[in-house]
Amino acid sequence: MKIVFLEPLGLPMAMIETACSGLKQLGHEVVVFSDRDDNPKVLKQRAAGAQVIVESNMPLRKDFFDACPDLKMLSIAFTGLDHIDTEECVRRGIVVKNAAGYSTEAVAELALAMMIDVYRKVIENEKITRGCNVKGIMPGREIGGKTVGIIGMGNIGQRVAQLLSVFGCKVLAWNRTPKNIPGVSFVDKAALLRQSDIVTVHIALNRETKDFITADDLAIMKPSAILINTARGPVVNEQDLADALKKRVIAGAATDVYSKEPPLQNDHPLLDAPNLIMLPHIGFATEEAFVQRLGIVVDNVEKWLR
Repeated sequence: MKIVFLEPLGLPMAMIETACSGLKQLGHEVVVFSDRDDNPKVLKQRAAGAQVIVESNMPLRKDFFDACPDLKMLSIAFTGLDHIDTEECVRRGIVVKNAAGYSTEAVAELALAMMIDVYRKVIENEKITRGCNVKGIMPGREIGGKTVGIIGMGNIGQRVAQLLSVFGCKVLAWNRTPKNIPGVSFVDKAALLRQSDIVTVHIALNRETKDFITADDLAIMKPSAILINTARGPVVNEQDLADALKKRVIAGAATDVYSKEPPLQNDHPLLDAPNLIMLPHIGFATEEAFVQRLGIVVDNVEKWLR
């Protein structure tokens, strides 16, 4: 079969070639493109004749599948699949596998980093230091002892809870299905929002979770509370969050995800929101996570072939 990597997945070509050596020994053709190009026309050209495609988070819709009639399997180097037209894949009998779990540690650690950054005003104080104004420091707050509400208790949410235990935090959680996790109290959504000093979001994006956090939800949070989003952009209504920050409904926020992938448009509602840290979707992006997901996507292809 022809197996095409539409991108190098952030890794050296030699590493991918080594990981695919077993596939080549079995007689499969493996094609790896050395750069990432989101242009739909380029993606179709690269995928021509492929039975198996490997890629991360570039959108693949019906027009792409129309151009790839031989496609039988997608090995997605990403956790979420909202960028893939999965209904079209089902209709065409295309198997889709994701790289579940590869970025659990990376995203959980970033969520903690964002909490600390917002609380300790790291970016603001860095700017003060560069401005040679050491008398203008901005005092921060401590995470220790705070109540943290975790929305979504999958692998990432559970790892965040474990990391927070080191700080002595009280951990509340909302999950579609409550779980028995030591040290975590499961409550309803409203109770979590009302009681938490920090709310961190870790749910997948689907029809039920789009706009899961809106103006009404932000309004019942503490005025001193902060919101962290490393899940998916549309889970939090971006305009409502911007308005809440401008009106000081909540004290601050940090987001790594957006309704559309960065680079953002100049009129994006969050760009002029105060007390907000904006990152360019780096939650998954660590060297360790990239290596782990390469192993997962190749293993997914091998299992499917078997």
